[in-house]
Parts: sequence; C-alpha cells; structure tokens
Amino acid sequence: MHIHILGICGTFMGGVAALAREAGHRVTGCDTGVYPPMSEQLEALGIELMEGYGADQLALQPDVFVVGNVVSRALLADGSPKFRLMEAILDAGARYTSGPQWISEHILQGRHVMAVAGTHGKTTTTAMLAHILEHAGLAPGFLVGGVPLNFGTSARLGAGEPFVIEADEYDTAFFDKRSKFVHYRPRTAILNNLEFDHADIFDDLSAIERQFHHLVRTVPRTGRVVYNGLEESLQRVLHQGCWSEQRSFGSAVSDFMAEGEPHDFLVHQAGSQVGHVRWSLNGVHNQLNALAAIAAADHLGVSASVACDALAHFQHVRRRMEIRGEVTTTGRPITVYDDFAHHPTAIRTTVDGLRRQLDQTQREQARILAVFEPRSNTMKLGTMKAQLPWSLEQADRAFCHSGGLGWDAQAALAPLGAKAQVMDDLETLVSEVVAASQPGDQVLCMSNGGFGGVHLKLLEALRARWQGPTPGLSS
Repeated sequence: MHIHILGICGTFMGGVAALAREAGHRVTGCDTGVYPPMSEQLEALGIELMEGYGADQLALQPDVFVVGNVVSRALLADGSPKFRLMEAILDAGARYTSGPQWISEHILQGRHVMAVAGTHGKTTTTAMLAHILEHAGLAPGFLVGGVPLNFGTSARLGAGEPFVIEADEYDTAFFDKRSKFVHYRPRTAILNNLEFDHADIFDDLSAIERQFHHLVRTVPRTGRVVYNGLEESLQRVLHQGCWSEQRSFGSAVSDFMAEGEPHDFLVHQAGSQVGHVRWSLNGVHNQLNALAAIAAADHLGVSASVACDALAHFQHVRRRMEIRGEVTTTGRPITVYDDFAHHPTAIRTTVDGLRRQLDQTQREQARILAVFEPRSNTMKLGTMKAQLPWSLEQADRAFCHSGGLGWDAQAALAPLGAKAQVMDDLETLVSEVVAASQPGDQVLCMSNGGFGGVHLKLLEALRARWQGPTPGLSS
C-alpha cells in the first residue's frame, strides 16, 4: 500500500509514518515548517518529504491519503485554499482517512493496546511504560509523541502483543471532531490527569471530560482503567460509568502509592512495599507518571519490583528537560535546556522540577531563566494568559516571545514585575537573555514547536559573550 501523509512532521503523524514504513508500506508525505526531532527521524527512515500542500501531489495517486489534524478548510487572505492538496483530494473523490483511523485499522488490530491519556505527562508516561515492558521482555510496539532516549525512535511495531500508544484528546481531523483516543480501543487505559486545554476545540472542562468518558466506554470489562486519584475531574469522568477494573494512584489512599522524594522513593501496592525507584528525574509529576506506568504494567503481569528496576534505567524523552549545551564562563557554566512545556501547569511543573534538581546539586541556588513562547492554539487565544505569572513563580527571570499573539503578553505578565520581559522578535529575545546572563544560570527554553532554533542561537550568543567569537558551534 502507498500512503501519502498530510502533516507528516507532527509527532503523531511522523510516528504513523514510521510504523507504516516498518510494516512494509510505501510512505510519502508533506508538511511545512519542518523541525527536529521528527524531521530527523523521517529522513533516517528514507521517507520522501515534500514541502507544502500543493495540489500537484494528487498526481502521486497513493492508495489512500492520510490526513493530519493540522489540515483544515481554511482560506488564505486572497480567498484561495490554504491546503490546496486537500481541496484537490475532495474534488477528485480520492480516498482519504485520518491518522488515528488508519493506525486503528492497520496497526492496532489484535494487539493489547495500552493507551496513555491526560492533559500532561502523556509522552513521558508512554515512554516509561514502553521501557518497562521492554525491560520485562514483552517486546512492545509503541507510538510516542516524542523520541524516548531508551529507544531512539518515536514508534515501532514490536514483536510482542502489547502496543503502547500516547492517547491524545485533541480532535482527529477536520472531518472527524472526536478525540484521537476514541479510535484506539485500549484494553489498558491510563488517565493521568485532566485540566482544561485546547480552547480552540473545547468550550469548557466538561466537554473534555465527556471525551475522556468516551474513551472509558471503549475499555472492555476484562480491561483496566488506571487513574490519578488526586484529580476531581477524573472522578467525575468515572462516575459517569466505568465497566472495567479500576486501579488508582497518587492520592493518600490509592492502589499504588509513593513514599519519599520524587528522585528516590518507595512504591507501595495495596499497602505493601513492592519496589524502590532511584533515578535522575525529578518533580512530583514524574513520580506520578511512574506510578501510572507501574500500575498499567501490572495489568500485563509485570511486577512492581521489575517495573521499578526498569525505571532506574529510564533516560527520559527528547525535548523533556533536554540539555542542549553548556557554556563555559568565568564561574560555573551556563546550561541551556529544551522542553516541550506549553500549558501553564506544565510550565510550572517543569520549572519546579528544575528548581528541585538544582537545590539538590548546587551549593548555592542557581538562577533559572525561563524563555518561552505561547505557541499552542490555546495559548494563542489567550485563554490561559492569567495563569502565566503563577506558572513562572519559581523562575528568577522570564523572557516571553510574543510574536503573533493577539493579546498583550506584557500586561498578562505584569504581576511578575521587573523579572519578566516581553519581546516580539527572536533576535531581541536572544540579546536580552544573553545580556542578563550570569555564571551558573540555567536557561530553560519552553515551546511545543521549534522556537525558531532559539537554543542554538542562545548557545552561540552566550559563547560569544563569555568566551569570545568562535568559528563554529557544537552543542
């Protein structure tokens, strides 16, 4: 089968492309604004990429066009279609489907699907669960919305029965407004947390809860729903009806509980100590992610002790507190990080996790310089702008890239006072961060996009300031 993927460089669609290629299909695709890590993965797989959504791609005549949810019926300023290829597909009556539907029909059938849902932590928890099952010898398939460092790829078919998939609540396609995860029909479902997000497609929290309950409805009676006992929103979801075995984690009275610091903790199951996790990750959110993965693996008979042993060797995911480089200074080095955080809660937990890590490793408290762009559709709408000061409380300085926003970022960040700066172009932002830098600073860049390559720009400019001009750049 030849499939042509529209929006192939998104993390999900790129994973679909990798799975289809591994399954023996011919895969081509198109996109705009290509950036790592997905562009690198696709190039390594030898998948042909085409720039833009030109109608001429209809001549490829694939067996089916697989349409990502980035594609819409939008028009450009001159009234012409933004996605000309999609209009040509519709006009020609060519066969098309969505990514979630294609993977459901061609990859997930006959597998024990383990779906990881939640507003935050989906990618990390999916990677943890896949790593645990691999360590236990179950050879899982997986599709992760990022690149787990333990595997080096975002997706693989796997030789075993389990298939672990990141289960996104965002809509499937412009012609299918259901959440992606309703297509997956899992036997094991993790409900990690649930907050309001995706204001461009959901009116309120209850609308998202309704979609989560649609997911719960698809879990069989012999399946398992693993849920965060701290979340009232998830309690409401389950109270709408649950026909499967339930296992809780996180709350004071749960099936799976943690005792100790997030980087070094005991795991209790049904009141008994069953394992010990000591790892490089920090933050309460990662501790909860670990409990969710342990509880899900238990459904396949993987003991908590084996799961804990696996987590000791978990290497995280690219773009999750990924160190992009260090710059030597007159004192301690300046470190530049890349992180995917974009929702206010994710920004807060990321900054808090870094703060906790620094408090353990630095004799003197190092400064955190938070560099971020409100890039997600929800943030661009300004729906959560009032939460930004709260999300950045633990940062010492905050630098916001406001280009393309329809709301006043300076006013939104006013409660932070002088420690917050707003710039509408990347060059000025880089200059301001470099001017403010001091030895030992931790520069934390947060965006769910490529952020204009800000990480390398910062490293180059920081080296120029602290080391003098250099002929090349390595990171």
